[in-house]
Amino acid sequence: MPAFFIKSAESHQSLKSAVYICILLKPGTAVKPMISNKTKRIIFIIVLLAFCIGLDQVTKILIRNHMDYYDEYSHFHRHITIHRVDNTGAFLGLGDSLSGPMRYILLNILPFIAVLFGMYYVFTRPDLNRMTLIAIVLIIAGGLANLYDRVRFGSVTDFMHIDFGLFETGVFNVADMFIMAGTFMIVLHAWFKKKPEGEAEEKTLAE
Repeated sequence: MPAFFIKSAESHQSLKSAVYICILLKPGTAVKPMISNKTKRIIFIIVLLAFCIGLDQVTKILIRNHMDYYDEYSHFHRHITIHRVDNTGAFLGLGDSLSGPMRYILLNILPFIAVLFGMYYVFTRPDLNRMTLIAIVLIIAGGLANLYDRVRFGSVTDFMHIDFGLFETGVFNVADMFIMAGTFMIVLHAWFKKKPEGEAEEKTLAE
């Protein structure tokens, strides 16, 4: 077949396709995005989880590989100290003195159940606002990172200590920072959400 007829047939087919698309996309027709909001939300949760857990694990690997138990690095006139501690308890050493089944339940089973519940909650509640979603994901990431250490190594690597006189912390790690940040965000959001409601009630009573 001559090349002229082949090109004509291809042009005719392209014209038919263009007309068909124009008929489908009438004025005012909403075009659905290729990635739904639900998919974007799931991707956001997974990426944030991976970033937080990855950051925590990288810092712990660096501490385990490059610091001995008696090494200590102080910064800002000893207000911030870096030294390696293997925490066999829970958050900030809680539950360290427990033994037997109670210890395993408190340090492994309960955190695992809490993480599963948190995962189920964030993936099945599309009505969560962005701040609450990020806060819960931070808490889940911190819990997962520490739980991984506890299962694999039998302890959690802590290495940061802050002492500003009246304000002093225990020894903690990046995962603990995520847990505290998430908790603070939830409390802050609840406080700001409650405050306008209280002001509205006072205004109603005044009227």
